[in-house]
Amino acid sequence: MTSRTRRDGGGTVSVVTRPRIHPSQGGVRPLEWLRGDEMSVLTSPRGKVEVVHCRRTESQDIYCIQKLIRKFTQKLFGRLNIIYLLEKANLAITLCNDKEEIMAHATFLDYPNWNVAAPEAWGSVFRDLEGDITCTPLNTLFLHLFVAVDEYSVGCCKEIIRTVFKAVPELHFIFLIVPSYMSLGSTLVTVFDEVGSVPCLMYNEDFTVYVCHRHSHYPQLHIRRARVEDHDDLMPIFMHHDTILKDTYGEYFLAELIEAQDEENHAVVCEVEGAAVGFMSVCSRVNLPLLHECFDLGPFHGFCTPHPDDILEPPREPRSADAKLRTDSQGSQRTAKELSGLVSSEVTGSAQEKVMEEAEPPSAVHSENASEMQDTDKLSLLSLTGDQEHGVSRWSSASILLSEEPDYFRPVYRGAPTVFCIQLFCIDEKYEARSLDFMNFVFRLFPDKNFCIISVPQLTPEFVLIQNFVKVIPFGDCTLQHDLYVFHRAGLFKSINIRLANCTDTPGVEKLVSSLTLSKSILEDLAQYNEARRDLGGAPLQAFVAEVAEQVVGIAVIRDEMDIEYIRSHYNIEDFIYFSHHQRDEHGRLHHFALNPAFRHYTKFFLKELLRLGSKTCLYYPVYPQPREGKIAVFQLQSPYAHSLTSALHYLVPVRPRRQIVYPLEKLGINAPSKAVSKDVSGYALNHTNRKLTLEPKITVNARIVVVGASSVGISFLETLVFCSHLKFNNLTLISTHGLPGKKLLDKEKRKFLASDHCFNDKDYALMSLCSWVNVVVGRMTGIDRAAKHVVVSKDKAVPYDHLILCTGQQYQVPCPTGADISQHPTNREVADSSKMRYMGQVPCNLFTLNDEEDCIKALTWILSNSVTTEGNVIVYGNTIDTYTTVETLLHLGVRGSCIYLVHSPPKSTVTCINNYSVESAVEEALGAAGVTTFRDAILAQWNQGLNPDPIHCASFTTPTKPFQLQCTMFFSFCEKNVDYETFKALNDACLVYDGRLVIDTNFHTNDVAIRAAGPLTKFSNRYYSNDWTHRNFSSKEVGFQLAAAMLTLFDPTLEPVMQPPADLDRLIPMYKGAKIQGGILPGSYHYLHITKPAIPIPLEVQMAQPDFGSEIVTGSAKAGTYFRIHINKYKMVEDITCLSKVPFPVSNYIRLFGQHEQALNDLCARYDSDRITDLYSYFTEPWCMALLHDRFIDLRKELRQVLASEQEEGLPSIEQLVRQIEDEEVDLKEEPRNYLRRVFEDTIYRPLVEKSILDYLHYNRYHLPMYAWPGII
Repeated sequence: MTSRTRRDGGGTVSVVTRPRIHPSQGGVRPLEWLRGDEMSVLTSPRGKVEVVHCRRTESQDIYCIQKLIRKFTQKLFGRLNIIYLLEKANLAITLCNDKEEIMAHATFLDYPNWNVAAPEAWGSVFRDLEGDITCTPLNTLFLHLFVAVDEYSVGCCKEIIRTVFKAVPELHFIFLIVPSYMSLGSTLVTVFDEVGSVPCLMYNEDFTVYVCHRHSHYPQLHIRRARVEDHDDLMPIFMHHDTILKDTYGEYFLAELIEAQDEENHAVVCEVEGAAVGFMSVCSRVNLPLLHECFDLGPFHGFCTPHPDDILEPPREPRSADAKLRTDSQGSQRTAKELSGLVSSEVTGSAQEKVMEEAEPPSAVHSENASEMQDTDKLSLLSLTGDQEHGVSRWSSASILLSEEPDYFRPVYRGAPTVFCIQLFCIDEKYEARSLDFMNFVFRLFPDKNFCIISVPQLTPEFVLIQNFVKVIPFGDCTLQHDLYVFHRAGLFKSINIRLANCTDTPGVEKLVSSLTLSKSILEDLAQYNEARRDLGGAPLQAFVAEVAEQVVGIAVIRDEMDIEYIRSHYNIEDFIYFSHHQRDEHGRLHHFALNPAFRHYTKFFLKELLRLGSKTCLYYPVYPQPREGKIAVFQLQSPYAHSLTSALHYLVPVRPRRQIVYPLEKLGINAPSKAVSKDVSGYALNHTNRKLTLEPKITVNARIVVVGASSVGISFLETLVFCSHLKFNNLTLISTHGLPGKKLLDKEKRKFLASDHCFNDKDYALMSLCSWVNVVVGRMTGIDRAAKHVVVSKDKAVPYDHLILCTGQQYQVPCPTGADISQHPTNREVADSSKMRYMGQVPCNLFTLNDEEDCIKALTWILSNSVTTEGNVIVYGNTIDTYTTVETLLHLGVRGSCIYLVHSPPKSTVTCINNYSVESAVEEALGAAGVTTFRDAILAQWNQGLNPDPIHCASFTTPTKPFQLQCTMFFSFCEKNVDYETFKALNDACLVYDGRLVIDTNFHTNDVAIRAAGPLTKFSNRYYSNDWTHRNFSSKEVGFQLAAAMLTLFDPTLEPVMQPPADLDRLIPMYKGAKIQGGILPGSYHYLHITKPAIPIPLEVQMAQPDFGSEIVTGSAKAGTYFRIHINKYKMVEDITCLSKVPFPVSNYIRLFGQHEQALNDLCARYDSDRITDLYSYFTEPWCMALLHDRFIDLRKELRQVLASEQEEGLPSIEQLVRQIEDEEVDLKEEPRNYLRRVFEDTIYRPLVEKSILDYLHYNRYHLPMYAWPGII
């Protein structure tokens, strides 16, 4: 158990990004805040006081920074492009006052300015300076710019320097290089000391080198043994937030703990100016049997020394590697097996001495490498034998198929324990960034131990100390409510060196990666680099190794990114970089990355060095999907070896894919985008890092978030969380009957049995790669234990949660026959209503209720294996659009129309599933032409005349007139969807309020604060008086996004606090605006699409009869397959789109039309009224339309709205203000208001501003929109 004192987010950094339209928008520099710092007070020489704080620099700061630049600044640092400098900076800090006015700014990079040394080779130049400065790339940064308000410049400089040393714990030196003829001035001289001079590489001039040391601003902590007299210093720190220990063990528990020290128990403190500011209690007595039972300690050899009698494998035939998977949070990656072998027994002593000497520098120098001894004793590092490179792939993409008897083999270790634990830890938050300073001292207390472990409650935010630890993977049946972290002694080394690989590194790399699945590929690429420096395609290739004590502990292989145009056009990479400030050869692709887990906390440093040494500014890592391989033993892997998934994945940021325009390439001709942009390649999920992100820690969220149901709502919820680039969710779990969707079980050319809501398709799932971030439990929820906070899966397996999200939706159920005897000629009026009854009998083997792609593939397999296409009848029963798409699929598969019976059940509403008479008439005619027999208002009476229904040979129905009976080989049921019975029982048994559906409030809460729900499963509480409105009326994708937004307020400290609505508004349900979509292929091979606003369903004829209906635009004929209908509402906005075509059409393009003003569609209404539009399909393929279909058009609209809403000329109202004045009759007009506003727009600065914004938009996105001309290209 660990106790500590800190505020949430103490000292960490987060990133918030926003979209970018073009350079005039100010860029997309991530918005990063240094959280947890106390406000500081600066006093000027004249006695003026300012309260200030530091934060990461934003792109919006550039204008103010430029205003602070003086002539002296330019002479000192050179003439700088601020945007370019910030784009390449590793760290940029802005100091603001309490009014958010910028007081100072500083920019830091990992290589010198003024061209005194090459960025990749500055080390040798600076090691010869005075003062024996042991600078390395790990502990050094260079100041490239400092500006400040003159009056507070000294205080600002010291405050920024202190903040930098606090934010980067490994940093010990900040260098400043200036021309030798320049003095530092009165500000910088207060923090920098001269240490020598270096010549310029380009011309004959010397530059003076200055250095700033850590110990002068935020020194390493002095660690010593605790004394009883430290009690008074430490107790306020313990009691600041938590009194549990005092209440449990008494007021003097800490003094008693300090007094009880012996050989197995030690207490140490960190000291600042004679006062204890932190405390750590360590103990060598560890409950190893409990840890062996709960955690997979195989990678660490059970925290024991190897012994000949160890039992490391089960006695039976060893299972495949795939069967060894364990449930784990996606943040815990597979570490190396036998990590305890990192230090071989024969060199343990000398290596430990070396570690201690390296880790404990003389206080006079305050450098972690000051007295490093010569590498005479080598640290023997064994190979990685776990799936380090495949860490997330092997753990996070694993779908756990819960069997009746899961078998988790526990190895038996006979060797001596080689581990000690941290029992108690606390530190004053002012010094928390130096928490790792404890580790050097405590390892010296246990010279025979190689591992230090710490367990923390699972909801504990990840504090600074454990950020350097490796999280241990728990077994799937672990019930311990703690997470276990481990730190290896070798992690104390600070002399890690990253360099280009050479031929002599091959044996070390072979040993390092010997057990990795892609070890052969890594070695082949290494050999290719050593031989040719290029890959087989001719792209420049680079290989780097990480070296500690002359031993290879890491390998990375990168090459130049050759598809950068494709990446820019298909992914929102400009959320993270100014693309125009990066040269083509500065983009690299990460091919391989493997790092010994003892040094995993150096992963970001390794990536930073790849960029510096490889002369790169950006790295990309693609994750390619792969279809499911099938069931393997206990576990079902959806993508076991889909890609070379690196252990560095969680140090990269996932990049959102961009919506693409479907271009009419033939019509555009030479004006079409280049093939590099429009080419169709296999979709992949993209991950990224750049120089700005190398010193950006993510906020770790350890809360166990369990999502039940892989519905569109659930997938949208997970997608939103995963793409929060500044957050790292360690425990996302999806419980689903068939795992993650998107397995491409049905090829594109095959008809789909089910209609689509167009929220996600197979390519969308590939571009998300949720399997890299989300644990998947394959099974069905059968219970919820709210007290124990776990979900029961498959009746006896528990999945614990902290936050439970229910998104199971509604499914087609097995219909319950009324049991009516048709020989008595009953009618519908005479039979009991069985639509709400649950079928309790044996489910026939040839009855199919299709709810997802897995069900569809089973039906397809049955059809092909039972000769249904050549003989036998098929009954399709129901009254939804899925009945039509299924009939079309059967016809497409070769089933004769005369063998298909479409039996419609009585409608529950006056609104049909298509709600358009023209479309329905065309479909009915197509059904008749195909020979399909249609029955209406039929209720299922019996199967097999009431005898054994398995299999179904015939089915009987009643109607309003007379009953009928049909022979049957297959029976498809699409009766009204409902909540699955097992789901209902689980909810009901858990005492969750259920009223026809699961009851929620407007924040998605059920009556349990830890359980939220969304989607068709739910309804709003009756207190809202809105029973007609449910989540079913809205876009599932938008509902999932809003659910995630509501959850993020719990985890994201960068979000503004949510304000409670006024008392008179807290009973209003949220109204979402996203389009409700359905589509599919209907009988007659009609491609159908319907896009409409969220609404309570009303028959189309009733809608059109409303006085405020607006107008409709219709071209073509439904029966001819050229039908296109657009409904324009009274505000001239596109509110409804219906398409029925014999040929496929670009659905994603038409979805973008929803919500547009008709004038934005090239004066659609005026052109239609003048008979200039005869075919809307052709109209929306004209070149003018492409900009409206672009994914950033909505950003342009927002920008133009902002231009018109702001005052652009002093003394003149904005266009928006004029409109309000006209509306309020405050302006006496002698002409039509529209003409007046048009004249004002034309005669003022607004027109050129709007034109400039539009031209900038077209120019910046010209790779997508080359069909437009703009000034300068004609």
